[in-house]
Amino acid sequence: MVQCMASPTRSITPDFDLDRLNCTFEGAHPRDILSWCIDNIPQGLVQTSAFSLLVITDILYRDLKASPAVPVIFLDTLHHFPETLATVEKARETYGLDVRAYRARGVDSRESFAELYGESLWERDVDRFHYLTKVEPLQRALREIGVVGWVNGRRREQSHTRRNLPIFEQDANGRIKVNPLATWSRKQLWSYTFEHNVPYNPLLDQGYASIGDEPLTTPVAAGEDERAGRWRGSVKTECGIHV
Repeated sequence: MVQCMASPTRSITPDFDLDRLNCTFEGAHPRDILSWCIDNIPQGLVQTSAFSLLVITDILYRDLKASPAVPVIFLDTLHHFPETLATVEKARETYGLDVRAYRARGVDSRESFAELYGESLWERDVDRFHYLTKVEPLQRALREIGVVGWVNGRRREQSHTRRNLPIFEQDANGRIKVNPLATWSRKQLWSYTFEHNVPYNPLLDQGYASIGDEPLTTPVAAGEDERAGRWRGSVKTECGIHV
């Protein structure tokens, strides 16, 4: 649980007091958080999405109808499940998404990636694999788009490493980073999804609770953390874009 502070410890601008924002929005609906973002970050606001559950996208595009539309950054690692790529296209068709796809430099397929970096790089050096396919492409996207604030779907309930996740934070480059679903449970996500007929990744019906790259993702057993199927058998808990 985020603790309210008597005075701010750090701010992005005089208008963005993170401590005050976290206190104000701790119990707020994600819609209210995203509405604040649209009103207060009119330029340079984006969403990053792995195209699993699309609650944030639905709120931004169907409910709030942000204008101009909030661009959605998709990190095309070239190693996604076919179901994930199909979900991207389904969401694009449903909402008319402004999708900005970024991938590793100089490659456009799994084959070309293997030719340049070797077969199964994730088995030899998973950190380098994620740097090439996620970390560097995301930093390039944020820089090229001119991002001031970026919205993502992390939640406290997902794993023990995220249990103290704030709603508003600052990334290493001074951008505001927003986690509007931080306080929500998986049950709340599914309730919203069914109530509003929101498209979702069909792998979620097959035991996958957190969906990443095909070679590095497995279904999750009952009682496991949502992200237990990521990097199964290793101590790794994050790909690097949120570290």
